[in-house]
Amino acid sequence: MLSGTLGSASKKSPLTPKVLTQAQTRQVLRLYHVYRLAIGLVLLLLTHSDLLALANFTALQYSLWVYLGLNLILALSFNRTEPSWLLGLALLDILLLLSLFYWAGGTSSGIGSLVVVSVAIVNILLHGQLGFFLAAIASLGLIYLTFYLSLSHSAANNQLVQAGTLGALCFAAALLVQGLSRRWQHSEELARRRAKDVAHLETLNALILQRIHLGILVVDAQYQVVLTNQRALHLLGLETLSGHLLTQYSAPLFLRLQQWQHNPSRWPESISTPKARLQPGFTALQDDQRQTLIFLEDLSPIAQQAQQLKLASLGRLTASIAHEIRNPLGAISHAAQLLLESEQLPEADLRLAQIIYAQTQRVNQIIENVLYVSRRRPANPQHLVLNPWLGQCVDELRTHLTPEQQIHLDMAKQPLSTHIDPSQLAQVLTNLVQNGLRYSKRQHSKAQVWLRLYADARSGLAVLEVLDDGPGIASTHVQHIFEPFFTTDHQGTGLGLYLCRELCDSNQARIDYHPRLEGGSCFRITFAHPNRLPL
Repeated sequence: MLSGTLGSASKKSPLTPKVLTQAQTRQVLRLYHVYRLAIGLVLLLLTHSDLLALANFTALQYSLWVYLGLNLILALSFNRTEPSWLLGLALLDILLLLSLFYWAGGTSSGIGSLVVVSVAIVNILLHGQLGFFLAAIASLGLIYLTFYLSLSHSAANNQLVQAGTLGALCFAAALLVQGLSRRWQHSEELARRRAKDVAHLETLNALILQRIHLGILVVDAQYQVVLTNQRALHLLGLETLSGHLLTQYSAPLFLRLQQWQHNPSRWPESISTPKARLQPGFTALQDDQRQTLIFLEDLSPIAQQAQQLKLASLGRLTASIAHEIRNPLGAISHAAQLLLESEQLPEADLRLAQIIYAQTQRVNQIIENVLYVSRRRPANPQHLVLNPWLGQCVDELRTHLTPEQQIHLDMAKQPLSTHIDPSQLAQVLTNLVQNGLRYSKRQHSKAQVWLRLYADARSGLAVLEVLDDGPGIASTHVQHIFEPFFTTDHQGTGLGLYLCRELCDSNQARIDYHPRLEGGSCFRITFAHPNRLPL
């Protein structure tokens, strides 16, 4: 089998011009046809213009007509690129030119130079042994015909040296063209490999750019987005950005970019989007800053790590002081209970004992809340379809309501989902509902809370709103309501809303307060994307 393979290879190798591709071979062949037609036409015009005065003038004219006619037929019908067919075409062309060389009177006619040119052209199409074979045929033909002319025309005796020179030029043309072809082939192969490597690198860079955790944007001097990766679109909550002006889609990011351009040493402020809080970074791609590279880093994981560190520190602190606080607190509470049970205590002192006991209970509740915040278990997020879960949660809350309390529920028809810890979400919802009912009772005889579940029109994220018709929150207090131990209720601990925010942050949800135009409060929870797992 091996010998058969070698034998077949040896049979194909003499007729294998594998320097040009098939398309390139066809292109060179078409040019070769045009060249031969042009040569035949020019020579024929010269014979009819009486510029040539030869003894065999009539024979030369007939030969030119034959040469031009055959080349016209070949140009219209011949398009084969197989080596054997190309070899036949090259031999026919060289033989026809040699006949013209003979009838024109030998080297003095100048047609020998056309033979050299034809040898050079066919060596582009046929390489190796075939090219040198055609050069040898042409050289022998030139020398033989010149010698034959010298036998019948004494004036041709001095043309043998010129014929030999033309023969040498045929071999020189073959060597030169084949050398250039090999070099060109090597350069083309090198360029092809480089292009393949560049394409591979571009694919690799594009893959890395799409997989990198940072959002990447490139903008030009007119603030038009030239390049963006999928992560940047996700963080900005957009579907497309390339080819658009940054000012039209992200005014805060554009403002940070302008601030950086005026003062590159200034650290850019973070920006908020419906899906994340982002820290932008800027780098000029060129010295003249015609293009700027923008990095967008999601601060949510960093915030979660800071949150875990904060909770760990708070846990260590509360664990060390809870025992020391609760022991004397328990003694004070017990003493207050004993005073309340005393029958000899005056009315004024009895009232003071009640105040002492109530405040000890409040301090104990504060300690319990702090311990819960610091020692709570990490979030265990899971894929949660909010519609049925919210319905079940509201049904459970309604079982603990009094006749003067009522919860209204309004849910979108389409299923909305997220990744969140259901138990922690239930604690947040319970806290918000209880707060809403308590403040609604201050304004009305019947306390009411409304729950609305819908999809945000811009980002498509699930949103849950808890609304009440209470007095609302003063504008001076809004910025402090999520701070620990801040409260406007003398009976509150100031940890309820703080705990709600901490639980939402640990699940990559966001809670915000919005006043209602008709009066009351609205706490809006924007959930994380269902395909985004909280850490």
